[in-house]
Amino acid sequence: MNPTKHISHDPIILASKSPRRKELLEQAGLVLEILASNIDENAVPLSYPKDYVKNLSRIKADHIAKTRPDHWVIGADTIVVVDDLILGKPKTQEESIQMLNGLSNRCHCVFTGFTICCHTKKKSITRSIETKVSFKNLSPGEMQWYAATNEPYDKAGGYGIQGIGAFLVRKIEGSYSNVVGLPICEVMETLVALGIIKF
Repeated sequence: MNPTKHISHDPIILASKSPRRKELLEQAGLVLEILASNIDENAVPLSYPKDYVKNLSRIKADHIAKTRPDHWVIGADTIVVVDDLILGKPKTQEESIQMLNGLSNRCHCVFTGFTICCHTKKKSITRSIETKVSFKNLSPGEMQWYAATNEPYDKAGGYGIQGIGAFLVRKIEGSYSNVVGLPICEVMETLVALGIIKF
């Protein structure tokens, strides 16, 4: 069996420039068009994490679906939450170390919301998935070393579980791919339920 064989499906647009989401969906056998949404996320009011990521994913998907109404669109958003604080992407090495210090030897939650919609078909499903992640106790040297890599700076929470940052993680409860950026099992289940993909 050829694992790279594509699944038969209707046209799908990924409304995200995340290389990790693209890779996860392509690994699952999908052929995608990438058309990133450029909405102002700061304009979306903060709410309970699950609701917040659902709202953002819906807005991102709808933004693209309006311009491509005959296509199915997948929009998604991922946040990292600790002590009710949403951790964004660190901009400096100092911010990276500060985030790592706050996550060290603790459990935090990763929430991803995703929306799959098609305007012409008048169908839309939005879901959110939560994964609990526990970090090991990090030494100052480990935090400084990791912050000096290029990995933390384009990722919510300031780490990449699929990369060098794997050494930070003691255990996870829930979807691994959700921490990477997209709960691929649940997304594929939803695509099947909507009749978008055919095996």
